[in-house]
Amino acid sequence: MLSESIHSVVDIANELLLLYGMRKASVRPDREHPLGFGREVYFWSFVVALLIFTLGAGVSTYEGVVHILDPHIIEDANVSYIVLGLALLFEGTSWTVTLRKFKGKRKYSDLFKLVIRSKDPPTFIVLLEDSAALIGIAIAFMGIYLSIHLNQPELDGVASILIGITLGLTAAVLARETKGLLIGEAANEKTRDSILKLATEIEGIANANGVLSVHVAPQEILVALSIEFEDRLRTPEIEALVIELERRIRVKHPAVIAVFIKPQASGRFEKDTAGRSPSGHLAT
Repeated sequence: MLSESIHSVVDIANELLLLYGMRKASVRPDREHPLGFGREVYFWSFVVALLIFTLGAGVSTYEGVVHILDPHIIEDANVSYIVLGLALLFEGTSWTVTLRKFKGKRKYSDLFKLVIRSKDPPTFIVLLEDSAALIGIAIAFMGIYLSIHLNQPELDGVASILIGITLGLTAAVLARETKGLLIGEAANEKTRDSILKLATEIEGIANANGVLSVHVAPQEILVALSIEFEDRLRTPEIEALVIELERRIRVKHPAVIAVFIKPQASGRFEKDTAGRSPSGHLAT
């Protein structure tokens, strides 16, 4: 029960940090931060992952070891059962609402891929935290029940350690995903291909060599394009094509906040991106 209490306190702190990060991310760009503060969300999401690991997993595991070394028989578990039942109701409601919002019309089998590909950490952090909370409640219930009925109070400590392991695994997944976003992840392949297609549809553009993209916020993308223009074009005509291409990209993809276009021959682009994929991203 103490491990679950610690878990609940950490959850509350995490939610407040995520709200703070979302608020800071909405601040308008300034001279020192021309691309805005969108990555505040990623930074505070990473801090949340660290808190889950250090406070949630660390303290729960420690308490479990202490209870195994110095076990105490639970005299009256009814209050614990009531508290766990209420926690199950509240966490289950939160988990259901978050799951519906995150999953949408996709299959349940796609959930893990959605977490990996998501650029919006607050959503999947809440989902994973709620999932860990439900697992923790089940472990706490079984730990209390078995420690009483088997007359082995050490099992209560074992349950605390299992809760700590659950939180540790959750924190590891969150840290991995938020670290990638904090460093800078590309827009999804569908968006990149769409941008290249928009470029090739404009008369006067001989070839769209590739695109570099990075999320600076969940719904904000920075795009850099390598374009080969037809040799016959003069500077004013190229400028007009650039303006038109930017317009089409922003209409089709409102999340794109900045577009940088570099006139470049395809051969030169291939040399500059040696070791990268055709879309301009590191090949794996």
